[in-house]
Amino acid sequence: MLRDQSSDRAKREANKAFKPVKTQKPINDYAKDQHSFNENRERLKAERLAREAEPKDRSE
Repeated sequence: MLRDQSSDRAKREANKAFKPVKTQKPINDYAKDQHSFNENRERLKAERLAREAEPKDRSE
């Protein structure tokens, strides 16, 4: 029984060490544009939310 467990453990460790590498498809121009657009939109949204969250200490 112990021999089976050590064999299973060795298999798990070997599978971790030799994981298949995830390959990404080459990105086309449209996808690049969409990705950069979405990143910019998220950045601007975060900046806007930060500005809106600032305390309004202006005395009029």
